[in-house]
Amino acid sequence: MASIGFIGLGNMGGPMAVNLLKAGHTVTGFDLSQEALTHFAEQGGLLAKSACGAAAGADVVITMLPAGKHVLSLYLGDDTHKGLLDIVGPHCLLIDSSTIEADAARTVAAAANKLGLDFIDAPVSGGTAGAAAATLTFICGGSDNAFERAKPVLSNMGMNIFHAGGAGAGQVAKICNNMLLSVLMIATSESLALGIDNGLDPKVLSDIMKVSSGGNWTLDKYNPCPGVMPQVPSSKGYQGGFMVNLMVKDLGLAMATSLASGSSTPMGALARNIYVSHAREGNGMLDFSSIFEHFANQVK
Repeated sequence: MASIGFIGLGNMGGPMAVNLLKAGHTVTGFDLSQEALTHFAEQGGLLAKSACGAAAGADVVITMLPAGKHVLSLYLGDDTHKGLLDIVGPHCLLIDSSTIEADAARTVAAAANKLGLDFIDAPVSGGTAGAAAATLTFICGGSDNAFERAKPVLSNMGMNIFHAGGAGAGQVAKICNNMLLSVLMIATSESLALGIDNGLDPKVLSDIMKVSSGGNWTLDKYNPCPGVMPQVPSSKGYQGGFMVNLMVKDLGLAMATSLASGSSTPMGALARNIYVSHAREGNGMLDFSSIFEHFANQVK
C-alpha cells in the first residue's frame, strides 16, 4: 500500500480520496474548505496544514483542482512560495485529475520530467456518483512508464482507465467527451420537452427513445426530466452532480482547443452559448441536466 497525498477534497476529490482509504492506502489530504477537511478526517483520512504538507514524503500525489491556473501555481510555485515539484521526493508519482487546458498539463509534465519525476494528467468522467462508487473513467496523458505506475492507484477509484497518449492527451480526450455530453444533454432535454408539450409521458417517451435510434447515455443514466429517474440530480432539485458552471468551463476549454487546431465545432459552440445563457439566468450552481428547464419553461 502507498502513502498518498491528496489535494482537493471537494465533490469529486473527497469521495475519490475516501476510496483510496478503503483500499488500504495511507492518505493525507488538504483542501481550503474546513468542511471538506472535517468530512475526510471523519472517514479516517489524515490532514495536512498545507498542500505541500500533504505532498511531503508521499509515494503518490493526486490533485483535483478547479482550473489550470491553480494547477500551475501549485506544482510550479512562484517567487513567493514553493511548488509541489520543489517538495516531493525523487521517486514520487504525480497525478493531476483536474480538467484543465492541455497546454497547462504539458507545462507541468515538462517541468516534472526535467526533475526525473513521473507526471500524468488524468481527468475523470463519471460524476459524483461515479466518484463515490469508485466507477470513474480515467483518461490519462503521459509516458508509458508513468501510466503503468498510475494504473494500480487509479483502479482503486475507477473502473475504466485509458491511456490517450502523451502529456496533455488526457485533457484533450476529456473535453471532447464533455463537449459531446453537453450536446447530448441539450438534445435529450429539448426532445423530452417537445414530447411533454404534446401530451406524452416523459418516462414512456424516455423508454421508447432508450431502445430506439436516439438512445444515449443521458437517457440511460442521467435523465434530465424530474421524476423519471429517482436517484439522479433532476429528481433532487438539480442538486449535486456536475455544475452548470463547470460545464461552461469545459466547453470554453473545448472552444479554445478547437480554435488552436482550426477544428470545426459548430454544435459545441452552440452548446456553450446555451449553457452560458443558462448560467447567467442564475443556474450556474445547479447540475448541468437542469438545462431541461431551459426548454421545459418555453411553453406556458
